[in-house]
Amino acid sequence: GGGGGGGGRHGHKASRSRVDSKHSAPRKEHKLRVNQENLRHAWNATKRHRREDWFAWIREFSIKLLQESPSPTLRACWGLARKYRPLARELFNAGFVSCWIDLDDSLQDQLIHHLELALQATNIPPEIVQLLLNLVEFMEHQDKPLLMNVRILGNLAERFHAYAKALHYRELEFQTSPTTAIEQLISINNHLQEPQSAEGLLKYARRHHARELKTSWYEKLEHWNEALEEYELKQLQDPQSIACMLARARCLHALGEWDRVVVLCKKLWNVPSEDLKLTVAPLAAAGAWNLGEWKWFETLIQKMNPNDEDGSFFWALHAVHKNNFERASKLIEKARGALDVELRALLGESYTRSYRVIVKVQQLAELEEVICYKKAKLDNRMNVCWNIKKTWSRRLQSVQKKVDVWQRILSIRSLVMSPREDIETWSRYANLCRKSKRLGLSGRVLKLLLGYDPLRLAVEPASLTSADHPQVTMTCLSHLWSAGYENEALARLTQLLQSKFFSKAASAAAAAAAASASRKASDRRDTQISRLQSKCYLKRGQWEMALFEADRSRKEKDYAETVQRVIDFYQYATHCDQKNQRAWHAWALMNYQVIAHYNKINRPSLALERVVPAIQGFFTSIQLQRKGQRLQDILRLLHLWFEHGSRQAVHKALVNRFETISIDVWLDVIPQLIARIQTADSKNRKLVHDLLCRIGKAHPQALIYPLAVASKSTSKRRRKAALNVFDEMRQTNPVLVDQSMLVSSELIRVAILWHELWQEAIEEASRLWFEEQNFNEMYYNTLLPLHKQLLAGPTTIREQRFHQVFGQCLQMAYDRCKLYTLHQRTEDINRAWDYYSTVFKKLSKEVQITNELELDEVSPKLVGAKNMVLAVPGTYEVGHPVVRIASFVPTLKVIDSKQHPRKLKILGSDGKLYSFLLKGHEDLRQDERVMQLFGLINSFLDQDRETGQRDLSIRRYAVIPLSVQSGLIEWVPHCDTLHLLIKDYRQRKKILLNIEQRIMAQMAPDYQTLTLIQKIEVFRRALSDTKGEDLAKVFRLQSGSAESWLARRSNYTRSLAVMSMVGYILGLGDRHPCNLMLCRGNGKIVHIDFGDCFEVAMNREKFPEKIPFRLTRMLENAMEVSGIEGIFRFTCEAVMRVLRDNKESVMAVLEAFVYDPLINWRLLDNRRRKGEDQDAKSDESDSSSSDEGERKSNGYYDTKDRKQRRGDKAVPNRMLLSPLRHDDDSMMGHRGSIVRAMIGHNERTLNTQALRVISRVENKLTGRDFTVSGHNVLDVRTQVQKLILQATSHKNLCQCYIGWGPFWGNRCRVLL
Repeated sequence: GGGGGGGGRHGHKASRSRVDSKHSAPRKEHKLRVNQENLRHAWNATKRHRREDWFAWIREFSIKLLQESPSPTLRACWGLARKYRPLARELFNAGFVSCWIDLDDSLQDQLIHHLELALQATNIPPEIVQLLLNLVEFMEHQDKPLLMNVRILGNLAERFHAYAKALHYRELEFQTSPTTAIEQLISINNHLQEPQSAEGLLKYARRHHARELKTSWYEKLEHWNEALEEYELKQLQDPQSIACMLARARCLHALGEWDRVVVLCKKLWNVPSEDLKLTVAPLAAAGAWNLGEWKWFETLIQKMNPNDEDGSFFWALHAVHKNNFERASKLIEKARGALDVELRALLGESYTRSYRVIVKVQQLAELEEVICYKKAKLDNRMNVCWNIKKTWSRRLQSVQKKVDVWQRILSIRSLVMSPREDIETWSRYANLCRKSKRLGLSGRVLKLLLGYDPLRLAVEPASLTSADHPQVTMTCLSHLWSAGYENEALARLTQLLQSKFFSKAASAAAAAAAASASRKASDRRDTQISRLQSKCYLKRGQWEMALFEADRSRKEKDYAETVQRVIDFYQYATHCDQKNQRAWHAWALMNYQVIAHYNKINRPSLALERVVPAIQGFFTSIQLQRKGQRLQDILRLLHLWFEHGSRQAVHKALVNRFETISIDVWLDVIPQLIARIQTADSKNRKLVHDLLCRIGKAHPQALIYPLAVASKSTSKRRRKAALNVFDEMRQTNPVLVDQSMLVSSELIRVAILWHELWQEAIEEASRLWFEEQNFNEMYYNTLLPLHKQLLAGPTTIREQRFHQVFGQCLQMAYDRCKLYTLHQRTEDINRAWDYYSTVFKKLSKEVQITNELELDEVSPKLVGAKNMVLAVPGTYEVGHPVVRIASFVPTLKVIDSKQHPRKLKILGSDGKLYSFLLKGHEDLRQDERVMQLFGLINSFLDQDRETGQRDLSIRRYAVIPLSVQSGLIEWVPHCDTLHLLIKDYRQRKKILLNIEQRIMAQMAPDYQTLTLIQKIEVFRRALSDTKGEDLAKVFRLQSGSAESWLARRSNYTRSLAVMSMVGYILGLGDRHPCNLMLCRGNGKIVHIDFGDCFEVAMNREKFPEKIPFRLTRMLENAMEVSGIEGIFRFTCEAVMRVLRDNKESVMAVLEAFVYDPLINWRLLDNRRRKGEDQDAKSDESDSSSSDEGERKSNGYYDTKDRKQRRGDKAVPNRMLLSPLRHDDDSMMGHRGSIVRAMIGHNERTLNTQALRVISRVENKLTGRDFTVSGHNVLDVRTQVQKLILQATSHKNLCQCYIGWGPFWGNRCRVLL
């Protein structure tokens, strides 16, 4: 049904052509005749009155389709299908489409008519409706859609809970009649647990269709407070309106305001209408149950049918209350049966969408446990009661953190336990309500626990001491703060800390300990008190700092006093509870921020006072943190270490604390440690050396690859430091070290062969000579090292061939260069360049036609490497078995792109094949750090309640640098670049790949010379003449079902939003469609190639990017019908909020980027880095680790286009050479000396640039990125809105480089 990517189809065609070539006369399947009369008799859907009639109809129709199929294969199955019914159902779609093709138009119309009759029948079983809906969907995928009324299909799908299909049909209806489909779309999205989509639809409708908001839509959106306000206003206008009263009751029911529900329902109950009583009864019963008004509850359930879903549930509640356990059990079974059909339909779509029904099932299960609890209590078996309580408490840990879910579950438990009997759980529930901004419900829960309104504390401080449970007290104060009484909450918290509350509790605990033979209970009580006190001090510091930051009139003197108090409070928190990781983190972070503040205002002496406390705090915080949450603290610790580690006091603090934390902690920051391996200060250098030696002893597999990179450095100090660590490791793991050196060296050799080395060197040398007339750089630093390598002789078969073909010509060029150095004759250098030009032309052709490499020709040593001790790169994990290298697959696929990376496969000791992209000419260390950042952000998204529920994360993959010029990237399977998907789709539909550019070229051949206003006009014309729905169509065609389509589309939209925000903060550029991949399975977007960070692409001289992230028309059209309004915008806001909430941690990682001596030189802009083309990293498939890399794609833009994009000068035509891209990895090799000299000369410039980058990122994370002065802070919603406007602005998009693909992403060479 249209599933799978383009690669599968292409592979099938290739396979078929190979078969055809072997047989001159391939056998074709003979087409049989279809008896249309038999089919017409079988599909007749009239006179079907019972369920059995419909089952007989579908069975006979399925078999007839096979019996009359024109396909001999299908027709051969009909006899078996008659005896084995599941086969007929399995082949129903295939049989239908085979017969459909042979039917004439009139018979097709008749068949559609009978299918519509069947679908609209009132007594048709749900299973048959589902089968027919699947058939309609299947035919749509086969590009043979059944012309049925989409409104009928939508109604049916919704009626039978096939909500994904219903959404698809309603969206089709929306395209032709948006005003009538809006309300149904909102309702369906709510059923699908997609309230964000529902709200987005509403915004879209109001903006584009001028629709006024109906009050009932608030209910469908589950905006209960807004709906209640609207209904109350209507009630004032019409006090006797029954509809308004009923609507208010529904809203109050959803909000959990049971007392008001009961009052309102009692009024409605007095209305003499049986139909109204039937409607009111479930609402009123829920209120009476939660308030304990069982007498009225008994009256209400008399109006309910004990055989339906609501009735059986409430009757079961009543039976449990009356201790009629046998009747209750029967009623619970009835309630389960009533949920069965809906649950099965929704579970077929996804667990998330069926969660609401699963909660109802959970209520029934816990109702049965309530029966057990009551029975045990009656029999005085208190151990059983205690076990049930423990199970309930543990189960609640796994329940979704949603107010309505907890409310339903706790209401069941309240049958046997009052809130005061389970204070801890209900206190957590109150916190959940507060965090969900349901302050009214939070206040009511606290009132149940306290016995009075918690807001009374704002005016009556004396009430504070009456709290009999410490957790409730703290929850109450947090509620007070959230309700807007910040100063009062702070004052009450201060009062609590200064009162005798804690001392009395401690005395009571001591007395209990003296009276008890065991001190265990006393210790537990004492620990609870200490933990609460620690939390109070922590909260005290946080609140005081929050109030200070909100005070615009604050002064420097106030800052010093406030931070001292806050630091003291945090320190008190650590004293009260030595294991309170949050307190240690807050104390360390506050000291760290004070250091940064005083350094900023040039008061270093005050900053130094805080360094040792900050280090001590970070060490303890790291020790107490879980893996995945400690990276930011480790990076801050490293920053303090290398900034101040030369001071005696700091050095002593570091030495004393290194042994206190696990060596496993440092595995997260191995790249940062190795970056400082040759640091100038001897104390720091020794500490780094000792720490790396400890890591090498405990986890040699984790250190071996990063250390191998340092051991190949051109810096003697750095290389020596790395080799010293290797020497230490060799004492315990000699085989491992030797194998790592061998594998690393050989992979580097395979990554960049002599052919490519010479091609690049000649191209670079041509630029140095013909553009700059710089013979010394051309000869001594670029060509001479390779000539010396050539003179040393070949070591592999491939190198021997190179020597035979090019050796003589290169030797003559070498001789001419030597003569030029002696006599300075122009004739010699010209003659030398004639030889080099000849070699370059031949090399270019040979490199282009190479598509495979045999390992025995390029690295015989790797062929012989079997059953190694060394782990497969990127697979080592602490606590997991080591997957070692068993062997290397002997053939490497060469990807057809400019840099010709190789697809390498390694067989692991676990029997699995591990695929990698082996890249040369590329420094992957920045990509490695980006993956580190993504890991931290993923942990934040997972911990946040809102984003954690949506499974928001960034797809990561292993990046293993082998040298500063090469490395391995984990091959991301089952992914295609957006470029390939759109290209394949347009080829199938016979649409020109660059249709938009063609339109532009016709309208404005001289596009680049136009004014901005003219460019916008041309750009909009190209958009108006094309639809840009290619990606949306691809989604539909590649999804096997509506459920799969919806899940993939939602994942696509969310993943795109996540990386849009993260990419903006990182300043990630060059997001052309070959750097965005789409996962075939789940539909998530995967980004690759992170060479352009910190807004490098925005600051280049020519074609600077004006957009913060990629959000072109085609990406937007692939989202829901409301486009960016809905999931995309809500996800952007949620992710930006998480990033801003964790701005200190994000800044810690990004500061480590900027100050890392191995990668921060990238910050020098293009004008200072002449010849360094940062942008050209983003080639087609070589920047990808996807399946796209195995395919050839025409559509590359050539070197000339790159030069236009950069604004560089062209090389003289006489040489017929194009300057090669000049990688940022050139700190090693023939241009390394240039870059190093440049960086040394520009160290002050680099520091200035680093500070600018840090300031820019900080402004983004604080909402000051759109203000000139930096004083006005934007909230998250406004910030996201401005970013989306920038990203979708035609003014910005029309100025993009044409290869970036502002229309859809065609990264092909287009000459306008």
